[in-house]
Amino acid sequence: MKKSDVTKTIILTLIIGVFMLSVGLATRDFDYAKTVYQVYLNGNKLGIIESKDELYALINEEQKEIKENYHVENVYPPNGFVINEYNTYDDNLTTAKDIYETIKGQEDFTIEGYTIKIKFNDDSKKEDLVLYVLDEEIFKKALLSVITAFVNRDDFYAYINNEQTPISDVGSIIEDMYFEETITIKPSFISVNEKIYTDAIELSQYLLFGSNTPNEQYIVKKGDTISSISSANKLNTQEFLIANPTYKDENSILTINDKVNITLINPILTLVESVHTISDEEQNYETETVYDSLKSVSFSEVTQTGITGIERISKTTKIVNGEQNQGVDSISSVTIREAQKEIVTKGGFPPKGHYVDNGKVWGWPTNRPYIITTGFEWRWGDFHNALDISGTGMGSPIYASRGGTVVEINNTCANVGSYRNSCGRTYGNFVIISHGENYYTMYAHLLQNVEVNPGDTVTRGQVIGYMGSSGSSTGAHLHFGVSKGYPDQGSWLNPWSVFR
Repeated sequence: MKKSDVTKTIILTLIIGVFMLSVGLATRDFDYAKTVYQVYLNGNKLGIIESKDELYALINEEQKEIKENYHVENVYPPNGFVINEYNTYDDNLTTAKDIYETIKGQEDFTIEGYTIKIKFNDDSKKEDLVLYVLDEEIFKKALLSVITAFVNRDDFYAYINNEQTPISDVGSIIEDMYFEETITIKPSFISVNEKIYTDAIELSQYLLFGSNTPNEQYIVKKGDTISSISSANKLNTQEFLIANPTYKDENSILTINDKVNITLINPILTLVESVHTISDEEQNYETETVYDSLKSVSFSEVTQTGITGIERISKTTKIVNGEQNQGVDSISSVTIREAQKEIVTKGGFPPKGHYVDNGKVWGWPTNRPYIITTGFEWRWGDFHNALDISGTGMGSPIYASRGGTVVEINNTCANVGSYRNSCGRTYGNFVIISHGENYYTMYAHLLQNVEVNPGDTVTRGQVIGYMGSSGSSTGAHLHFGVSKGYPDQGSWLNPWSVFR
């Protein structure tokens, strides 16, 4: 055979071989390539399965308890579960049952629901919070319950529907309302190992009280009132009403054996309202003592009855979670009735011809008109042992309520503090005055420019400082306290008791 013929034979043989190989490969690809699924959990390979639908169906069938607990139709693989489709000739597959058993031993399965993220503002120093609900409506209803715990339901709907009645004489309208936190909600697959809220009431209780534990209850007894129950359990009446929204106000009738909630609220969210109010506010009267030398020294008589004044005040108030902020801006006021001072006539001559404080006559420590934002009452779990007086504005003068001697001051705090700020023992800048007979007064949350020093003698009505918001404060106001014994060491008196 010629050399050229041999070469042709070799080439032909190679061509035929390549063709047969190509046909063989094509035939194998057509006959035997399979679509399979590689399963991963948290980045780790668990195996290859032939049918993903079989695995999903197996999970859904086996996890009947989860479906019953949450009343759902479907249960899904855990978070971190990934399944990828590809083609292979490999017949070494893992059964869906084996994959299911591996997953079950490593992670919790999931159900469809909603993830709620609550982002707090930087000042709160709180970590962001994540909540899970089965249904979006559960969260909406819970949020509505929280809002209407702080805001009258009719007032809230009138506000959101732009149906508030304008103020014609006295009354109030909501100008703005918002949560300080940023709240987002989105659909997600939730691990059944998480706390998943399935009930709006349970979620609203958590949002109001900051705990999933049952609230402490009290059984109403004969003679109980909302005020007496509140005081006995370290609540003010507003806090009681927030915790028990079925009662309209502190004069609501209680029924013997009713169960009421006496747990102090600790809201997760911060609902802020800006409320414009026009109201008639009572203004305290002054008391003056005069002496009649024609009367015996034992003579004492009220010769002119004191009458409280009434000011019609228009103001805008910031209300945080149902409680009025300490600072109030008084927009305007009209005198409805002038206050009339009370005059007490005593017999004999005044010592050395001067007015003498006797522990029963006091002057009001701020300008008028004023607003009492917090009384002598429980507030936020602590007893508020003074009057918070506001409405006269940042920098307005503060007066000594009686003559006496300045015994302590602090002027080292910033003019504006914050809630739970510890500067000045939480009082911020303050003045303490001794009035004799073991009476003391405290004037707290002042600006730094205090006008007196320890050892100074002051007279009633003398300017001693200026209204500020130093220390633990949420707005410009005066914390005015009266005590028998040195402040925080003796016993605090209700300041109204020395005026009325």
